[in-house]
Amino acid sequence: MKELDKNPFKIANREALIGVILVIFHFTWWFAFAYGLGKKDPADYQYILGFPAWFFYSCIAGIIIMSILVFIIVKFFFTDIPFDDEEFEQS
Repeated sequence: MKELDKNPFKIANREALIGVILVIFHFTWWFAFAYGLGKKDPADYQYILGFPAWFFYSCIAGIIIMSILVFIIVKFFFTDIPFDDEEFEQS
């Protein structure tokens, strides 16, 4: 681990930034499909598993994709930080 990565506050800031990026991605995904495909006349909707396509992609597929992304991000990019270590004090 690099010296900069040993500071738990830098790690927490980096992980918080990753979390914000995931939230922005999820909102963009949801908004694009909900309002992009949802603008059509309801008579012209395509249906997937009985749901309108805009709902399926924005809500159902979106939550599945976000769950997979969060799992991957937490598994490979987040760091376990011991909270009982008093070596680092916030200045």
